[in-house]
Amino acid sequence: MIGTIIGAIIAGLVIGALARLVLPGKQNISVLVTIVLGILGSLIGSWIVYQIGYNNDNGGFKIIPFIAGIVVAAVLIVIYGNVSGRRTSTR
Repeated sequence: MIGTIIGAIIAGLVIGALARLVLPGKQNISVLVTIVLGILGSLIGSWIVYQIGYNNDNGGFKIIPFIAGIVVAAVLIVIYGNVSGRRTSTR
């Protein structure tokens, strides 16, 4: 149980950080928000991919759900920035 929680936090950090790298400009959000949005992006992205019929029977690293998680996390970061009033700077 503890290992799963730690794994989700690490995955959220990685996916959230990659999502922030994909977005142009600087996002004014904290590391904690990045982790939470990364975890949510990962969960929602994986769920969407599996709902449309993705199946990885050969095991190993699942790249399609990973990329979908990054895309969803990037969308969540943009939505969070708009809702919270924190704009991104384009410098």
